[in-house]
Amino acid sequence: MSRTVEEAEPQPAVAREIFGERIGLAQQYVDILSDEGVLRGLIGPSEPARLWSRHVLNSAVVGEEIGEGLRVIDIGSGAGFPGIPLAIARPDLEVVLVEPLLRRTTFLDEVVEALGLDNVTVVRGRAEERPTLEAVGTADVVTSRAVAPLDRLARWSAPLIAVGGHLVALKGRTAAEEISTHAAAAGMVGLTDLTTREVGAQLDEPTTVLLGTRIETADDRRAARRAARQQKRKN
Repeated sequence: MSRTVEEAEPQPAVAREIFGERIGLAQQYVDILSDEGVLRGLIGPSEPARLWSRHVLNSAVVGEEIGEGLRVIDIGSGAGFPGIPLAIARPDLEVVLVEPLLRRTTFLDEVVEALGLDNVTVVRGRAEERPTLEAVGTADVVTSRAVAPLDRLARWSAPLIAVGGHLVALKGRTAAEEISTHAAAAGMVGLTDLTTREVGAQLDEPTTVLLGTRIETADDRRAARRAARQQKRKN
């Protein structure tokens, strides 16, 4: 038996503060999610009632931890969180949405076209697979939202982060516990200086993000030597 679709949450006043003159695009995204997003199973029927407060606003405020004009890869984008709200709020960013499921990438492509988001690219693939890495390259920042525990998330994210770049992952209240449990595993793939921070102080419930810095590893140095040898042979 199908569940009743909840009525869409009204646009909160704080949304205009976060999205500024692009508030219309954010509202259009919410409208698409409340309609097509539910019909196509991208979000549950109860989610329209909390799209702004639980999903859109807490995704957009992640931009507080991202510098100007950077390239951002969002892994496991799903219905577009956090990448699409982030791209709407921060048109200076180049955002790449990485998602393995075709029905989701089709939806994301449609959203990007409907909103005219020329700073967003959608790539179908799994972050942990080499073809995806080859397709998207590396970025200054890799973000995600509730994709996996830190040990797996670090393994999937680190290869996509340029040395000196950052992990900025949306996490829940267990973020600090994850660092305590998985810091060693994250360090093995080059993610250090792990910490948590709250962003979106203006929201009723601020967003917790897990931050890390990508350092060079022995694997990076070996890969650089291989690339140099290959380039030398070509020349």
